[in-house]
Amino acid sequence: MTSRVRSSSSTTMSASYEHLQGSYGWTDTLKSIHYGPGVTATALPKLIQRLNVKKGLIVTGRSLYTKTDVVSKIEALLTSLDAFAGSFTDIGEHTPVAGINACIKVLEESKADFIVAVGGGSPVDGAKAIRYRFMEKTGATSPIPQIAIPTTLSAAEYSIGAGYTDENGLKVAVSHQELAPAGIILDAELTLPTPRRLWISTGIRAVDHCVESLYRPFVSPPAKILCYAALRDLFEYLPISQADPTNIEARHKLQLATWMSLWPTKWERYSALGLSHALGHKLGAAYSIPHGITSCLTLAPVVALQARTASAADKQALARCLFYLEEPTTGSVEGDVLKLSELITGLVDRLGLKSTLGQYNVPREDLPKVAQRALQPELNTLEDVVALLEGIY
Repeated sequence: MTSRVRSSSSTTMSASYEHLQGSYGWTDTLKSIHYGPGVTATALPKLIQRLNVKKGLIVTGRSLYTKTDVVSKIEALLTSLDAFAGSFTDIGEHTPVAGINACIKVLEESKADFIVAVGGGSPVDGAKAIRYRFMEKTGATSPIPQIAIPTTLSAAEYSIGAGYTDENGLKVAVSHQELAPAGIILDAELTLPTPRRLWISTGIRAVDHCVESLYRPFVSPPAKILCYAALRDLFEYLPISQADPTNIEARHKLQLATWMSLWPTKWERYSALGLSHALGHKLGAAYSIPHGITSCLTLAPVVALQARTASAADKQALARCLFYLEEPTTGSVEGDVLKLSELITGLVDRLGLKSTLGQYNVPREDLPKVAQRALQPELNTLEDVVALLEGIY
């Protein structure tokens, strides 16, 4: 009888602490992340050896290939290692499915057994989608490995998911536990040719990752602390990098902050980021708005909405950002969340990234449709989301 009473008491106590329970796992495939200016020359050979692969297909975008020497440097390095299978350069912004289909054909013909994705979120996500579709086509049980060499701050390389645009201009998502890259190389020197506006706007995308991870379900407490640290560095180094694009140390710090903003995680259950990301996905593909710019548009007003609609715990998490940004409190949690929204607006303005939906030719009559597609009904009402979009029109 005594043991039964203890068991019942233990069960009741455990249930009362369910909101404090969780787990953390590193992504299945990620072997290592190499960081530092100029690190590619030593990191890429190490990764190829560790992955035991032979021939790599570079996947990148046309502008990076034709207007910079970034890809040619990677080609030369792979050639010196007798590991170069070719380059595919037709991955466009928002990753159109036509490019994915064309690359699968090139992948088959090249006999490559791994992919090196070089560029921003489109090539990195595109490579994941290519690997997923190629796995389906060949009947393999796992996708071929991917090494990511990012040249923007989009952070696509840290997740197991990928998005691409279908024939109708709609965003399609694929996900697999083995889609995360096996290796990531953060080489600030290779980011120097990235256009300033693209570099800085994807930095706001990283700010978006930090902020929305604070109220994303199942994010571990240590990962949230990393988000606060990343937010601090993004606020400090984005203006420095914008003012002096040749500052390698600032670019390096921003790459590390981006890594912290979306710490690699194996999720036990699917966990979506918040409304800012949902709106960004619907706006970006349909109206050709770069994802960095969608975050510039949506994040601050979404945070302002959170001041009114979020749970008490989520408001507290957002309000705590002021401490890490070394900003005084307003005296109330809701006031602090609104102040965070204002600080994000101020950062976007200071970086010269302020814009409107109207400037990107989004038809005003489409706003209810966009709101409906992005709606998270358990968190917000359709009226709130439509009003938010009207506010950035």
